[in-house]
Amino acid sequence: MPRKPTSAVKTPALRYLPADQSFLDPLREDRDRPEAAKVVVIPFGLEASVSYVSGTSKGPQAILEASHQLEMFDEELWREPYLDYGIAAVPEPKIAKSVPEALDQLEGLVEAVLDEGRVPFVLGGEHSITAGAIRPFARRFKDLVVLHFDAHADLRDGYLGEHFSHAAAMRRVLDHADVSMVSVGIRAISEPEARFIEANRGRLHMHYGFAQATWNIEKIIAPLAGRPVYVTFDIDALDGAIMPATGTPTPAGMNYLQALAILRRAAEVSKIVGMDLVELAPMPGLHACDFLAAQLAYKMMSYAMSGTKRR
Repeated sequence: MPRKPTSAVKTPALRYLPADQSFLDPLREDRDRPEAAKVVVIPFGLEASVSYVSGTSKGPQAILEASHQLEMFDEELWREPYLDYGIAAVPEPKIAKSVPEALDQLEGLVEAVLDEGRVPFVLGGEHSITAGAIRPFARRFKDLVVLHFDAHADLRDGYLGEHFSHAAAMRRVLDHADVSMVSVGIRAISEPEARFIEANRGRLHMHYGFAQATWNIEKIIAPLAGRPVYVTFDIDALDGAIMPATGTPTPAGMNYLQALAILRRAAEVSKIVGMDLVELAPMPGLHACDFLAAQLAYKMMSYAMSGTKRR
């Protein structure tokens, strides 16, 4: 039986954004049926522990607004894939100032979506949100694996006095004993993180940015096969040249199509049960980054819920 949420966590009744504030085209066919949607977008612009450039609190709204400009037809899948699953979005709550309290809020929202048998897609906000979003999944799935795209390992045991810092996001995920992780694109780690990785090789599968030229996608996704998967995508996994709108735009990152290739195969070999996309810090006048993030979110949803094959 799944463990119950802690008493501090409230599971709210779900309310939905109107179509002109939701995800994707406001005129899409399922705009008046949010209760039937299989994917529920949760905007959660927590920004409390950023340590360099700020702005992630504005990321969810920028992604929602940019998504209205996306084409719903996907030329790779040769259909409008959202019609296979349906999309709704809930209003962003008034986020608590305390990171632990904010994570409890998000846990409750994710729990509410899962209780209805639907798939949550959280739009951050800083990466610390994953520590709250993952809790209901860790309760439900004994063999959960997290597919983690990032420039940073995020395996510090707290940072600058904050136990739930964005720099500790994946360490807090691994506080759940039954959860393992595949990290892709890592190119910024500290010495204590390196020691933690060496001590946890059975649970952690690391794919570093410097080795991109020799990455084998089948090797990357092998630990996901047949398992429930939660995908967390820090936008700074992408190279800083194409994604400067993030707190730490890091060189030597992935390109967009490379990221899609891994996501596509992950969806083919596993069951994706939840997702988040974090760390977009919109830059005034640079709408391309917001659009890229929105397009990436739609592709993640579609691979997971509609499949990866043209039909």
